[in-house]
Amino acid sequence: MKALLISAGLLLASPVFAQNVDLGKSQLVFTMKQMGVPVSGSFKKFAAKVSFDPAKADKGSADITIDVNSISLPTADANAEARKKDWFNTAQFAQARFVSSSIKPLGGNRYQVSGKLTLKGITRELSAPFTATSQGKAVSIDGTLPISRLAFKIGEGSWSDTGTVADNVDLRFRLVVANP
Repeated sequence: MKALLISAGLLLASPVFAQNVDLGKSQLVFTMKQMGVPVSGSFKKFAAKVSFDPAKADKGSADITIDVNSISLPTADANAEARKKDWFNTAQFAQARFVSSSIKPLGGNRYQVSGKLTLKGITRELSAPFTATSQGKAVSIDGTLPISRLAFKIGEGSWSDTGTVADNVDLRFRLVVANP
């Protein structure tokens, strides 16, 4: 128990700290193609723990948990279908999670985040470029994470036909965090 308390104290004393994320100004929006036509949607509920200082990008981290049941598509029928077993199977997998393993600067206000995305019980290593733009007392972190839906078994059975729904899904993220 004493070791656990000491470890917790070291974590709290760490110079890298989680910054407040303004969830009202942050968003997770995705675009996919169904029969060649772009379809957009979003996840309305998610939690994010972010530590990011552009001057010390390599020490940054992100841990984002998505309430998959909060999926929002253009119609109620599409929302209901997306929650079914062949798609997100939200009855068994109510959350998705991205945990960063590294952030590296690319020059200017551009960065690359790498980490593990767990979706529908499957974990894959992914990477996404992003920009960090100062907005007074906040920093806007904006990027696009390309996802292969089939790699996560999103759209099984007859839905695995990429002629109906394309394999590539672009998850655009905006996280507005307090300046470090």
